[in-house]
Amino acid sequence: MAPQYSGLESLYQRFKGKGFRILAFPSNDFAGQEPLDNAGIKEFCSTKYKVTFDLFAKVAVKGDDQCGLYRYLTTHPKKKIAGDVAWNFQKYLVGRDGTVLAKFEPRTKPDDRGLIKKIKKALKAKAPKATDAEKPAPGKAGLPAGDDK
Repeated sequence: MAPQYSGLESLYQRFKGKGFRILAFPSNDFAGQEPLDNAGIKEFCSTKYKVTFDLFAKVAVKGDDQCGLYRYLTTHPKKKIAGDVAWNFQKYLVGRDGTVLAKFEPRTKPDDRGLIKKIKKALKAKAPKATDAEKPAPGKAGLPAGDDK
């Protein structure tokens, strides 16, 4: 399923001018498909698939070491969002206001018409204006791949 990187890059290039971002969180929780360290993953993705979207450090998406982001997503109050991560390349669509809008199974290709339709709808929404108190504080939500500090 690693070829999805190419499709995700195409999707990113298509919509990035409208404020669309892809945040990728590699995980080795599925049959050892991400055995490289963070720098190796970044090199692989940028060399083989020409990835330019945000690629974060490898995280645990299940088990006792599950990172906070995936703990939130898998226990989300909306049943259509909640549930275990089935495999690498499961996708979540988050609105400009931070609301999780949809979950797409791993085999959903980046050029899927339903996915594109939901992205277009989400991009039409105006971004909320954050006050200084609402702006997220800097932290370790995930380090860009290669920054293992």
